[in-house]
Amino acid sequence: MKEENNEETKLIDLHSHTTASDGQLTPSELIERAISKKVDVFAITDHDTTAGLIEAHQYNNCHETPLKLINGVEISTQWHSFDIHIVALNIDFNNPTMVAFLANQRELRAARALEIGVRLAKAGIDGAYEGAKFYAGDAAISRGHYARWMAEMGYATNTANVFKKYLARGKTGYVPNNWGDMASAIEVIHQAGGVAVLAHPSGYKLSTKWLKRLVREFKEAQGDAIEVVLGQQTLDDRNNLIALSVLNNLMCSLGSDFHFPGSWIEIGKNMYQPQGVNWVWQSDKWKETQ
Repeated sequence: MKEENNEETKLIDLHSHTTASDGQLTPSELIERAISKKVDVFAITDHDTTAGLIEAHQYNNCHETPLKLINGVEISTQWHSFDIHIVALNIDFNNPTMVAFLANQRELRAARALEIGVRLAKAGIDGAYEGAKFYAGDAAISRGHYARWMAEMGYATNTANVFKKYLARGKTGYVPNNWGDMASAIEVIHQAGGVAVLAHPSGYKLSTKWLKRLVREFKEAQGDAIEVVLGQQTLDDRNNLIALSVLNNLMCSLGSDFHFPGSWIEIGKNMYQPQGVNWVWQSDKWKETQ
């Protein structure tokens, strides 16, 4: 499939995180970095919170070269015991249903974070909850915050290895998710005027059979689109996800899933736009939300 990424194509990145969740840049810093990377259309999609959006808009609106900022959030859901994330784009973040839903998500996150700390303490890793809280600040504590503290304390060489040794499914600090189902989250997204996008489908490490089932059931739950272009992926993976979107009559989205500056993931990097794809921003549903 031929790729198109020329000067006539806008640089679009619809998946990123700030310090409002588990990102390491403030909303203002993230906007500044996106503008410096020549991004034209950008979405902030923090985990289960929209707390960073007001600051992001204020900074963007005062910038000499503002970008088009899309209101978003990444919602955690449960599917056959897996953590499945749904990116909501073009939402009204003041919608009462969405506000109440995200408040409940934050309570669920808090309960899970406490239990992770308890399990790590039982394994002899004292102070993990307090360390994660330090990195989280005012944001809800996530496994990413635990990973940062544990890497800093030398429990593993980096955050990825912390997940592998302590926080992944079946490991000492893993706590099963307590989220609601996909259909409930998608209904809330639609009530808030948004588009529901299945986030990084190939990142769940599912078999081909289970990935196909996930995408099919996401569509059955009234999902709108899937991310087919990710910050790090093979061409075969990209083409496979595009094929799944066609098979299930879903629109396509893209996003770097940026959390912090590094050598692997960067805002706008590898955000190719293959030709002949039904992009979410080209759809009538997207235009209706503008």
